[in-house]
Amino acid sequence: MRSVAVAYSGGVDSTFLMRVADDELGNKALAVTARSETYPEREGEEAVSLAAQLGFRHRIVDTSELAIPGFRYNPPERCYYCKSELFTVLRQVADEEGLIHVAEGSTLNDLDDYRPGRKAAQEHGVVSPLLQAQLTKEEVRLLSKELGVPTWDKPAFACLASRFPYHEEITEDKLFRVALAEEYLRSIGIRQYRVRHHGTLARIEVEPEDIGILLTRTDIVRFFHQLGFTYVTVDLEGYRQGSMNTALTERPEGG
Repeated sequence: MRSVAVAYSGGVDSTFLMRVADDELGNKALAVTARSETYPEREGEEAVSLAAQLGFRHRIVDTSELAIPGFRYNPPERCYYCKSELFTVLRQVADEEGLIHVAEGSTLNDLDDYRPGRKAAQEHGVVSPLLQAQLTKEEVRLLSKELGVPTWDKPAFACLASRFPYHEEITEDKLFRVALAEEYLRSIGIRQYRVRHHGTLARIEVEPEDIGILLTRTDIVRFFHQLGFTYVTVDLEGYRQGSMNTALTERPEGG
């Protein structure tokens, strides 16, 4: 590919992709992290720290998904609007840096779920090397471990906008509330979590083996009440990627 700007969040897939790009291309590979209200500040700080640790050439750009027309009202194609904006910004950065390609870290597993952002990637000519190599998420973790990439066992994470049922308006206050709720779960030792925001109800998803922890922690309920949730529930199915997509009865064209 000769030169590339990588959409880099500090997660499992993008870190592995950037590590390989850095090994192959050196200073012709650039990690680009988008900082916005839909990602907790801690995630951005970890991405910066990890990039420095691994010696990546790194740039941070600011984006605002809530300013994108249509995004705030959370339609099923919300992710398309977000990724289209992101890839536009990354293309601008790549052009400024004289880099030929923009790459992102989708794997084969991403084809198993509703991913309108894939359409945006295709429209913007963004390449997906891990997908082209037919790598699964588990294979990326195993290869990361072999290379000594510290994110090999990092819990999966997605932008905070994915915590809301489609058509529930997303606001900065709601995003902040979810971020605080999830940070609290992290602070008590739970590694994989989601707090799904259903108006006045918080639905907590954790790994099945951690459900028992939630049921013995009355402090969680008190804290969530302080955040403004009237009801606090535990999802007995546990954490699952893209659980909000199960409510879609018909996927829009391109999904």
